[in-house]
Amino acid sequence: MDLFSIDEQVGTGLILWHPKGVIIRNQIRDYWEREHQKNGYQLVCTPHIARQKLWETSGHLDHYKQNMYRFTKDGESYVVKPMNCPFHIQIYKTKPRSYKELPIRYAEWGTVYRCERSGTLHGLMRVRGFTQDDAHIFCTPDQVEGEVQKLLGFAQQMLARFEFTEYTAHLSTRDPQQPQEYMGSERKWKTAQKALAEALKKRNMPYTEMLGEAVFYGPKIDLNIVDAADREWQCTTIQFDFNLPKRFKIQYIGADGREHEVVMIHRAMLGAIERFVAIIIEHCKGNLPVWLAPTQVVVLPLTNDQLSFAEKVHQELLNRAVRSELDGDTSTISYRIRQAELQKTPYMAICGKKEASLGKVSVRKHGAGNIGLMTVEELVHKLTNENN
Repeated sequence: MDLFSIDEQVGTGLILWHPKGVIIRNQIRDYWEREHQKNGYQLVCTPHIARQKLWETSGHLDHYKQNMYRFTKDGESYVVKPMNCPFHIQIYKTKPRSYKELPIRYAEWGTVYRCERSGTLHGLMRVRGFTQDDAHIFCTPDQVEGEVQKLLGFAQQMLARFEFTEYTAHLSTRDPQQPQEYMGSERKWKTAQKALAEALKKRNMPYTEMLGEAVFYGPKIDLNIVDAADREWQCTTIQFDFNLPKRFKIQYIGADGREHEVVMIHRAMLGAIERFVAIIIEHCKGNLPVWLAPTQVVVLPLTNDQLSFAEKVHQELLNRAVRSELDGDTSTISYRIRQAELQKTPYMAICGKKEASLGKVSVRKHGAGNIGLMTVEELVHKLTNENN
């Protein structure tokens, strides 16, 4: 499908996105950004590097050093970012925050880099440089359950757009027999775990409790999507954090006029975009929905005599924001149709002598064959309906 490649000279685990792959990424990103803005998120953008001191404050340097790319320049130590959260915290802290401003939701299509072991790298599934659909929510304790409920509904909506409607929910909690392994008081953990469980119940989402599977800084919900082959993939995660608010002293002014520690929630809807694209391709067997397909229509003139008409059809489709390609190759029409089928292009617009005289195209649908004569306007209308 000519979407991406990996080159040894560039480095293992580093993806080179080809033009068609970038179209898929951009379609996902544009949809993601629109929906986040509708749901009260503010989009942010942060650097790819930061001073080492930031990662010392966050604790990542102590717990995650082996996975970080670090370097020194002009006597200053820097880290190539492995995650986005410390940057979002610094944006939050640029001014005092009132409880009236909360919740504040920051979202970023952020690229991060992690030094994964070479033996674990695998295509798009496990890489060293990847883009996260990352977001962080800063809220009060009273807002937590409502925010988690909204997150679960938002996740269901987004996953359905990619034709994932089946998933399993997992609630990771702390092991009460080993409280020393976790940050935060027992009261905070009980409150957070109850809020997550209640939100799942109110969304009518059965879940499995994973006792002792919480990370040291907070409990979490994972949604594992189920693909067409009944394989589970972890995508959506909603994670409490009792660590960073304390380390960075993230606060808000409450109704009582006093400072209070904010509640911080990490979340990703799709996870690593590289991995998510791989999951979509597996789920659809490469037959991407029309709105995601890099090429939506390939225009095929029957012979050179119809090339001029085909060029006109192609340009009209481009003018209507349809992702069209013109295949004016001199090989046989059957060969070019076969190539379009192999590329899994959703539609073909065939331009023969009869079509040119009528000002229409013969439309073929991928996997279904000929579906009749249409004007360009009728074809665009059909594509628009499928896009929605």
